[in-house]
Amino acid sequence: MIGLRRRVFEIRLASVWGGTLFAGLMLLLSGCAVGPRYSRPSAPVPTDYKETPQNWKPAQPADQTLRGKWWEIYQDPQLNALQEKINISNQSLKAAQAQFEQARATVRYNRADYYPTITVGASATRERFSANRPLNPITGTNGKPAVATTNDLVIPVDMSYEPDVWGRVRRTVEAARADAQATLADLESVRLSVHSELAVDYFQARELDAEAALLDSTVASYTKQLELTNNRYNGGVASQVDVAQAQTQLETARAQAIDVRELRTQYEHAIAVLLGVPASSFTLPAVSLNATPPVIPPGLPSELLERRPDIASSERTMVSANARIGIAKAAYFPLFNLGPSAGYESTTIVNWLSSPSAFAYVGASAVVTAFDVGRRRAASDQARAFYDQSVANYRQNLLTAYQEVEDNLAALRLLEEEANTETAAVNAAEHSLALSNNRYKGGVTTYLEVITAQATALSDERTAVQISGRRMVDSVLLIKALGGGFDAASLTAVKMESRAPVPQGQ
Repeated sequence: MIGLRRRVFEIRLASVWGGTLFAGLMLLLSGCAVGPRYSRPSAPVPTDYKETPQNWKPAQPADQTLRGKWWEIYQDPQLNALQEKINISNQSLKAAQAQFEQARATVRYNRADYYPTITVGASATRERFSANRPLNPITGTNGKPAVATTNDLVIPVDMSYEPDVWGRVRRTVEAARADAQATLADLESVRLSVHSELAVDYFQARELDAEAALLDSTVASYTKQLELTNNRYNGGVASQVDVAQAQTQLETARAQAIDVRELRTQYEHAIAVLLGVPASSFTLPAVSLNATPPVIPPGLPSELLERRPDIASSERTMVSANARIGIAKAAYFPLFNLGPSAGYESTTIVNWLSSPSAFAYVGASAVVTAFDVGRRRAASDQARAFYDQSVANYRQNLLTAYQEVEDNLAALRLLEEEANTETAAVNAAEHSLALSNNRYKGGVTTYLEVITAQATALSDERTAVQISGRRMVDSVLLIKALGGGFDAASLTAVKMESRAPVPQGQ
């Protein structure tokens, strides 16, 4: 009996040593990983922007470049206060943040495959065997088959471990990490979008405030003009037609003022939604727009690859797609698994946890797919096609980014020229209106000439205000096109395997 136990112990010891050697071999083999190494694909990058401002030089001081709080470049305290509320209560940002947390949790989930999975359980069974079962070896005192009852108490500790021989786990973690970084870049895209949308809505509201102030001033002027015309009519100098025309001009200006205020309330409501508050509980005080766009350094086109969060997201998607090619290739190689187990087993509670009740063994397996009707090849082709798609999307996004920068640089340049021209037109229209009023009061011309001059002057003044608003909006869109101070290096600075909060504006 002692010899038998010794033989069993030797067999188990040999099994343990064999499993240990097998595990060591697997660890040595796990240094290789199938699949292509990633390198960023080439893309057309111009040497300079066609619409680069004449007053900008690449050697500008660093403090003039865009920062995380890029809206402070406008030096508007009310805009700054509104922008600070965005990061706290905007629901689109909260949703994007939650999506990023999902992606980061996926990284931790896949990273767990680097380590063994250990399960611990306990079971207790009591089984009664039939006395009439076939080949019953147990007989009673009377020589007849006897009923047998057995107990089985087990506490097993099982481990399952797949050595990462061909890099499947590493490629999976690499893909998940790149997906999480792409999701973080998407979060920054949403952040840039909501901040720029708030700035656009804010300047649009301010431009409408300026239009409303202009129309209010015009209504006041037209009211005095109507009084003057009525006095002239009562004095027999002007006709009733002149009074009707003056009344028409006044009511038209009032209707335009109401229309401007109606549009302005829509921008106020849009700002409330961005701030995450009900539109009925938010009020934006009316302040006329009185600002010019600041000088915005566009930088070099090559820098746009690192400054746009949407381009960074496309680039991280390529990294993920490249890793998935390696995952598909790993399916062609054997899958190894180590499964040691240990624990205690006994028929009674008394000696359940005693040394003689202990058991242990080590098992190892290797499985390879011999025939799958081309399934692995299809998966590999699919992974390569997805990578090609991600490369094309990356290059297209880059071309679109260059277009957006050029569009807004051109818009700012041309709108500045238009603003100067429109200022001259306003001055000429006001001078023409003054001459027409004098001619009318002197009885040289009819009131129709005054009405025409009034309409021209009001149209030019409104156009000048609208151009001012468009210049501010286009400056915001240029900042958005340039990435709003984003830096792609911040994606790799965030630990994807942790639960630490992401700093705002990373």
